[in-house]
Amino acid sequence: MTDTETRPAVRLPAREIPVPTSISPEAQALLAAAQPPAGSQYPPLDDAAAWRAMIAERDTALLAMTGSVVPDDVDVTERAVDGARVYVLTPQGAPDGRVYLDVHGGALILGGGEVCKVMCSRTAVTVGARVWAVDYRMPPDHPYPTPLDDCVAAYRALLAEYRPEQIIVGGASAGGNLAAALLLRARDEGLPLPVAAVLQTPEVDLTESGDSFQTNLGLDPMLTSSLMPANLLYAAGHDLTDPYVSPLFGDFTKGFPATFLTTGTRDLFLSNTVRMHRALRAAGIPADLHVLEAAGHGGFLGTAPEDREINRELRRFVEAHWSKGA
Repeated sequence: MTDTETRPAVRLPAREIPVPTSISPEAQALLAAAQPPAGSQYPPLDDAAAWRAMIAERDTALLAMTGSVVPDDVDVTERAVDGARVYVLTPQGAPDGRVYLDVHGGALILGGGEVCKVMCSRTAVTVGARVWAVDYRMPPDHPYPTPLDDCVAAYRALLAEYRPEQIIVGGASAGGNLAAALLLRARDEGLPLPVAAVLQTPEVDLTESGDSFQTNLGLDPMLTSSLMPANLLYAAGHDLTDPYVSPLFGDFTKGFPATFLTTGTRDLFLSNTVRMHRALRAAGIPADLHVLEAAGHGGFLGTAPEDREINRELRRFVEAHWSKGA
């Protein structure tokens, strides 16, 4: 008998959830076009070759979904930082004295290489500033703590060139996990914290204990099943409640920057985000939470007015905090 079967549960009859009319026509169209979730099939944890093949296949699909190319008005250079690659992405007109350390998403196993470069170039356009995108090493060949080590190394390198008040650290999904873990570890190692953080639908609880992992299962058009196999591959035997693995369980009273958080009412990671918001607020950390009506993981994939609205809110947040630093 599973742990879920032994716990009290509310049983609901089978039902259909209609696309709400409370969202934009573009958002309605995306939800209407979503296919019934089939769930994700993962290889056995000890079959590294199968994981590599699956990751390569999904990265190809992810690259096609993100548009495959960096915008023409974003300049790209590369640098090496302690074994990890960092893409430096600078949009035209980006001001000096501002930098955004972007940690890409991808379930802690996807999104490296060209996908990282393309995804984070979109961040550079959104925030209107230079972005350092960490192409951190990942499982199956580089499980925890290597991905976090790479992110911490990139932050240390950034501090050698920028003042803390000129830096904002952000990440979406799995990148939100690593961004938050990076900040906890930087703080614990005595490094100065950046002026602000951005956590978009962050994967901050690898135990998947939140309510929305059950209530939004099947509703989220992007995340169609538990990510637990990928979580276990990443953790490589480490305790999933370790704050450097699941930052939601960290002690924020010791310090954390002002934070901008986003999610949606159909997001499988809704509980991750709202619990992180409450944990930060309870510790006295300024935290702004934005919840999009009917949005799944990743909002509406940039196709709807709601996405543009969130991007405007994000731009206001980073501008305000960089201005404080100046």
